[in-house]
Amino acid sequence: MRTLLLALCLLALPLAAAPRVVSLAPSLSEIMLDLEAADLLVGVLEGDERPAALAHLPTVGRYGQLEFERLLQLAPDLILIAPGSVPPAQQAQLQRLGIALLVIEPQRLDQLGDAFIRLGERVGRGEQGRRLAAEFRAELDALRQRYQREQPLSVFYQIWHQPLYTIGGEQLIGDALAVCGGRNLFADLPQPAPQVSVEAVLARDPDVILGGSNAELSAWQAWPQLHAVRLSQVWAVPDKGLERPSRQMLGAIEQLCELMAAAR
Repeated sequence: MRTLLLALCLLALPLAAAPRVVSLAPSLSEIMLDLEAADLLVGVLEGDERPAALAHLPTVGRYGQLEFERLLQLAPDLILIAPGSVPPAQQAQLQRLGIALLVIEPQRLDQLGDAFIRLGERVGRGEQGRRLAAEFRAELDALRQRYQREQPLSVFYQIWHQPLYTIGGEQLIGDALAVCGGRNLFADLPQPAPQVSVEAVLARDPDVILGGSNAELSAWQAWPQLHAVRLSQVWAVPDKGLERPSRQMLGAIEQLCELMAAAR
């Protein structure tokens, strides 16, 4: 009888309100979808690609350009932030207002699995987060084994061409190159996106040059002494998903690996 009364009392208690979440990065919105937590999202940051399942949600600005008043109207309990997605002054203002912030900043692919768990636990999807992390790590290990090389390819990854920007060390994209049997040509530089000179690339002479589009890469044809140019190994990255740290990165990495597998 006592057990029945206790059960009835528990049923009578009000349920804890589900958190109202605003995502300030397309990659974090994708992770929320992967965690089966899209129902908790009440607002998102506009991005180049927006999943159809989130098309109905109001936007609160663009990357680095937060529309503060619109965000506050949504009364969020939790705001998901990626580095650079919110200006420092506005981030400090949100903290002063007492709104919970969760900054997700994986610098290695293994840390991305940890981010799935951390975010899942924060929004009440702990089991989904652990499952997602385990699946991600298993598929990543399979790609590593399939595409490993005895001698890694040196790869210059071009972010922008005028001026010339690349990726430095401790970057997810550099980690993706390693999965595919590559080595970031400028992994020794500490900046996330260092500016480099053509002369520096010539001196290091990469096996492969990757970039956003063939138009951006066309200038390298003026340097036939480069190993990558001589062997026609100057390629556009097949999937922009490399730049969005979420589960979909696995597909983008696999396409990158397939491309690099043809390199000599």
